[in-house]
Amino acid sequence: MRGALIPILAALGLSACAGPRAAPHTIWVSDEQADVVHVIDGATLKETAALHLGRRPRGLAVSPDGATLYVAVSKDDRIAEVDVKTRRLRRYLASGSDPERFALAPDGRTLYVANEDEGAASAVDLAADRVVRRTTVGPEPEGMAVSPDGRLVVCTSEGASLVHFIDAATGALEDSILVGARPRDARFTPDGKRLWVTSESRASVAVFDPAAHRLLATLDLRKADPPPNVQAVGLAMTRDGGRVYVAAGRGDHAAEIDPATLKVTRWFKTGQRTWGIALSPDESRLYAASGLSGDLAVIDLKSGRTIRTLKLGGRPWGVVTTP
Repeated sequence: MRGALIPILAALGLSACAGPRAAPHTIWVSDEQADVVHVIDGATLKETAALHLGRRPRGLAVSPDGATLYVAVSKDDRIAEVDVKTRRLRRYLASGSDPERFALAPDGRTLYVANEDEGAASAVDLAADRVVRRTTVGPEPEGMAVSPDGRLVVCTSEGASLVHFIDAATGALEDSILVGARPRDARFTPDGKRLWVTSESRASVAVFDPAAHRLLATLDLRKADPPPNVQAVGLAMTRDGGRVYVAAGRGDHAAEIDPATLKVTRWFKTGQRTWGIALSPDESRLYAASGLSGDLAVIDLKSGRTIRTLKLGGRPWGVVTTP
């Protein structure tokens, strides 16, 4: 009887190592080298499709109703609009040159796009399928964010280490504020009262009062018992704003931050050069896309363990999830 139990216990042990199953959902990972968007079943962690949408897909965003996925196809100078349910391409949208990251307005009517090689931020009217406003910003714009009320657009400039504050209605540049070297991502808190910005080379996270365009605090990840070569790249945030997650780039980890204390509470191991991160819809997992190792780390947030690493090949760049 004991011999019969050994395979059963071994199987149970392997199941436990894999971590708890999450509620059904879909993971979308852009791969800038393989020129695909990987589609992964969140329950089984199996790749179910690879969407060929164009050359160098990078930034990703999901519509407020969860029905549409938008993908920046950087080398084709356009944004792909994909039906989430059918996984079919609906159309391509005008975006201006070399789109990288972008943000979707809360009402789902406008895309705000960073045009990296033109030093501009473009507003794309989705119904009209055209660029309706362009704002000149610093060189190499990348991070884009829109306030929850839709009135303020933020763009980060890698080349100038600036955070630009833009009036959404007019496209007027209201202010530009210096932050750490090579700012990458930007994210508003759910209540719109704070803005978070990562700076890759400085390995820091800046927190702003966006209404006042005022820098409130800066978290230096290099002083938070970090892994070697730590950077600060992608951002993710829980729906209540109670936890913030930062991709550590060549630090090959992701950090969990308590916004109340502005301290790192945990570090999670990931692949090499972690760029994009996203939470599962039930917020039980963190997914981290790593370009140099060509994989996606699956982190169980209850245990704090990396429970699976999915080898995707190419250079995974961004990641989002849908129910």
